[in-house]
Amino acid sequence: MAGEKTVSVLVPVAVAAPYTYRAPADLEVGSIVEVPLGTRNTVGVIWDDPPDPEIGHNRLRPIEGVFEAPPLSPEIRKFVDWVADYTLTSRGMVLRMVLRSTGALAPEEPTAMVRRSGPPPARMTPSRQKVLDVVGDQAWAKSALAQAAGVTSSVVQGLIEAGTLEVALLPVPVPTQPDPDFARPQLSAGQEEGATVLRDAVAKGGYSVSLIDGVTGSGKTEVYFEAVAEALRRGKQALVLVPEIALTAEFLARFERRFGVRPGEWHSEVGPKGRERVWRGVSDGSIHVVVGARSALFLPFPELGLIIVDEEHDPSYKQEDGVCYQARDMAVLRASIAGIPIVLVSATPSLETVINVARERYARVHLPRRHAEAALPNIALVDMRRERLESGRFLSGRLVEALAEVFAAGEQALLFLNRRGYAPLTLCRACGYRLQCPNCTAWLVEHRFSGRLQCHHCGYGAPVPAVCPECLAPGSLVPC
Repeated sequence: MAGEKTVSVLVPVAVAAPYTYRAPADLEVGSIVEVPLGTRNTVGVIWDDPPDPEIGHNRLRPIEGVFEAPPLSPEIRKFVDWVADYTLTSRGMVLRMVLRSTGALAPEEPTAMVRRSGPPPARMTPSRQKVLDVVGDQAWAKSALAQAAGVTSSVVQGLIEAGTLEVALLPVPVPTQPDPDFARPQLSAGQEEGATVLRDAVAKGGYSVSLIDGVTGSGKTEVYFEAVAEALRRGKQALVLVPEIALTAEFLARFERRFGVRPGEWHSEVGPKGRERVWRGVSDGSIHVVVGARSALFLPFPELGLIIVDEEHDPSYKQEDGVCYQARDMAVLRASIAGIPIVLVSATPSLETVINVARERYARVHLPRRHAEAALPNIALVDMRRERLESGRFLSGRLVEALAEVFAAGEQALLFLNRRGYAPLTLCRACGYRLQCPNCTAWLVEHRFSGRLQCHHCGYGAPVPAVCPECLAPGSLVPC
C-alpha cells in the first residue's frame, strides 16, 4: 500500500524476536511506537531486524501511534542485542529495562500550583487564616499547602473560589547544566598526573578502559570528576555508576560543590515522577550527567561520552533477578559499542580488573598516597592463642586497653561482630585447636543458650565438649 512499509517492532516482553507490523513510510528505525499485542496495546521500538517476509500484508496489524520521544540510538539498540546474547536473555526483557519509565514518553505537562492572587475572603475562619499565613508569596501544590497549614483541601478550594488564591500552570523546569569550571580543585601532583591521563582519554575519544586505584582518601573521586568536566566541555553526556548504598546526600552534595548543580539521579529512592523527568532529560540531551545505580546503564543517552564505575568491585553491581548481569562488565561493553572511554574506580579492585591491568588491556592510574598526606590508621593483629582470658571474657587485653584509651580521650569506638549465635569460633587456649565441622570443615558456631555447637553450612550440631578434642586439656575451650 502506498505510504506504508513493513517494519519489525521489538516489544518489552519475554520474546526473543520482534514482531512485524505495518507502519507509515517515514518512520525511522529506533522510533518508539504503540502497537497492538493480543487484546491490548503496548509500547515497542522499531528494530533493525528485517521484517518477516512470509507474513502476508493483509494479515499485518498497523502501528497505533508514535510517541514524541526521540528515537533510540543505534548504540543503545546494539547494546540491547549484545546484553541479550551475552546473558542468554530475551531481547524484549532487556528492552524493558530501557523503557522502564513509559510515562516519560509523553512530554511533561505544566504543573498546576496555587498562589495568592487577591484580598482576604469576606468570611474569614481560623482554618482559612492558617492557609494565608503559610502561602506567603510562594506557589504551592494544593495538597502540599493544605498539609503545611494543617487543614483539608476543601479549605484551600474555598479560598480559590473566593478569589483569594488562584491556580496557575507553571512551566516545566529546564535543568541547569553542570559547569565544568565552577570550582576547580587544587590537586596534588599525583592527582594532577592521573587527571591529565583521563582528560586526554576523553579528549582523544575512542574506546579505552582505565583503572583508578589507590588507598582510601587518596582523592580518586576528585580525579574522575576532572574526566567528567572534560566530557562536559566537549558537549558530551557522562554516566557515573555507584553502588546504591553509596548514593548518599553527601556524595551528591560533593558533586554540587564541584559543578554548581546536582546531577540527575537514578536509583530506587527516586519516585516515578523524578524517574520520568530524568529519562526524558537524558533522552533529549537536556541532562548532561547522571549519577545512578546499575540500572542507569540502560538509560537512552544520545551523546554519551564517558562512563565512570565507582567502587567497581562492589557485589551490588550484580543483578540476580530478571535479566542477570554484572553492571561493571556491561558498562565496559556499552563503552566498547559506543566507542568512548570508561573509568573503573576502586581502592580494592576486583580480581578480573587486576588481571586485565596485568595483561595491559586496561590502563592504570595509581594514587599511592592519601590527599594532603593524611596518615593511614594503624592496624594490628592480636593472636588469641597467646592471650590469657578470664572466664566468660572474649576481648583481648590489648583491645580492652585500647578501648580504655579511646574512652579516656572522650572519643568513640566501633566494634564489628560478624556472627550468628554467641561466637563464630571456639578454640583451645592451650594448643590453639579450632572446633570445626567434620562434614564441611567450617568453624562451628557456639549457641550459648542451647549449649551446642552448630554448623551454619550443612546443619551439623553437637554439644560443647568439656575437654579439648585435640589435647584433652579440661576447661581450655574459649568462645571467640
